[in-house]
This record gives sequence, structure tokens and C-alpha cells, in this order.
Amino acid sequence: MKNTTLSIALLTLLACGPRERVSKETLDQVNESMEIKRLTEAEILEEAMVWGDSLTAEAQSQLLASLQQAIAEGGTVGALEFCNVQALPLLAAVGEAHQVGIRRVSNRSRNPLDRPDDDEAPLLEAYEYNAETGGKSDPNIQKLENGTVFLYTKPIVIPGNFCLSCHGEPGTEIDAPTLEKLAELYPEDKAKNHKVGDLRGMWSLRIPKKEVVKRL
Repeated sequence: MKNTTLSIALLTLLACGPRERVSKETLDQVNESMEIKRLTEAEILEEAMVWGDSLTAEAQSQLLASLQQAIAEGGTVGALEFCNVQALPLLAAVGEAHQVGIRRVSNRSRNPLDRPDDDEAPLLEAYEYNAETGGKSDPNIQKLENGTVFLYTKPIVIPGNFCLSCHGEPGTEIDAPTLEKLAELYPEDKAKNHKVGDLRGMWSLRIPKKEVVKRL
């Protein structure tokens, strides 16, 4: 944007005839336009990490609020119907609002569309390894497409018993009507038999570098 402003200002100067006097205000605008902020890669990566944390919190908050409403209106079966129809569009809407690609992925997916791609798979496997060995898993940033896109990832953990009515043990934590609806909506479901604290999957955000720079 500053480069465009600079070009316009210079064209304005060139358009002035030799006998026309350039105002001090015009010169000040040119000088201001030339003060282009130089950002280090470390500053950009730090901002991408902060933004990734914020976006996942926003998406999680919207999902949870909608899920709680669906449960209040239709119980656990209603929650499954909400997830089946609305969860992916909700995440897409959050991403579109910020010009970012955002989704949740898992090797124990419920929806086949949530399986990891080639860029996501090794990162998810690293989180799985840490979960199995007791290692710590933090949010991560990787560079894609020659550094023009950042892949932000963050582990998703089963936070409490609230989730086990859909993701817990069949017959004890998941009741019969819910199991029936799961079989109907998700015949390839792999997301049962979880416990509190289990790794459910990970957040995956594709953040264009240019969108991060705009924030600085």
C-alpha cells in the first residue's frame, strides 16, 4: 500500500510544471510514503503464531457456543446433526473473514474430510508421538509455498466429560440413540473410545504471509 502511495505522490510531483511550486504538504506526503517499515522474518513469524492462537480460540468459541445450543435444542443427537451440517461451514466462515484457511484434522476422524493432507500428516504424527510418550506439544509454525504461506498447527485435546457423550466408550458414555445416529451420519467413524486428556487431533491454519504483514 505504501509503495502505491509513493508512486502516486511521485507522479503528482512529475505532473507539476517547471514553474509550479510544490507545496510543503506534498513533500511531507512523499517523505512519509518513503518510510517503509522493514519487518524481520522473526517478527512476522511471531505475529503469525499470535494470530493463529487468536483464530483457533475464536473458532473454538463459536463451535462450542453453537454445539451447546444444538444440545439444548436436540440433545446429543441434535449435536451430531449440527456437526454433520454446520461445523465445516462455520470454520470456513471464520477463515474467510480473515483470509485464512482453517480446519481441524485427525487420524481418528469422524468426517472423512477431516483427514490430514501431506503437509499436515507429519505434524499430526509428531503430536501423536508426544501424546504417547508424555512429551509436550506446543503450537507450531511451518513455511509452505516458498515461505509465502504459514501452516499453523495446534493440538486438540479432549477437555472434559462433556465430549465423551459423542467421543467416549460406546454403550456406557455414548448412548444407543447417539450410536445409531453416528452410524447413520458417519459410517467411517473412528472418533470413539476417547478419554479425557486424549489427543483428538489438531488445528490446521494456512495463513498467507501477506495477511500477517498487514497486521504489523
